Amino acid sequence: MVKRKKGIERHESLISLSHHHHHALFLALNLRKVGTEKSKYSPEEVKAELRQFWEPGGQQHFREEEEILLPVYAQHQSIEQPEITEMLLEHVKIRSMIMQILETENEIIPLMNDLGVQLDAHIRKEERVIFPMIEKALPEHILKSLEQYLHKD
Repeated sequence: MVKRKKGIERHESLISLSHHHHHALFLALNLRKVGTEKSKYSPEEVKAELRQFWEPGGQQHFREEEEILLPVYAQHQSIEQPEITEMLLEHVKIRSMIMQILETENEIIPLMNDLGVQLDAHIRKEERVIFPMIEKALPEHILKSLEQYLHKD
């Protein structure tokens, strides 16, 4: 386990996912602030930041969690848990919101603000609940083997 700031320990194989979460938290903050006096960026700039984050890195991140991490976890623990169901449903909702924002030419500040809230809560749940569940359930050699399948920033 590698200890990160604020006392969160993370297995080294999951650090690349956590690193991506760190970047996403900054994006979530900008999404929550856009359209307010607290924002340093225009809606167009935040939309460009969202596109740069999502294509392809954010999409790949979701796929790695869904297609690598959870199937391996399912070999050792039941995935029929509310936290896992919530995580997957949140992935669908976040994908949908991102598609709406990126595909429209109109300013949709309320949707951007809502995405920022959703993304922030989702990341914090994965870091504080989901990843610890996975780290606890998977044997060390399995955790170590995951690293080769997870992208690096």
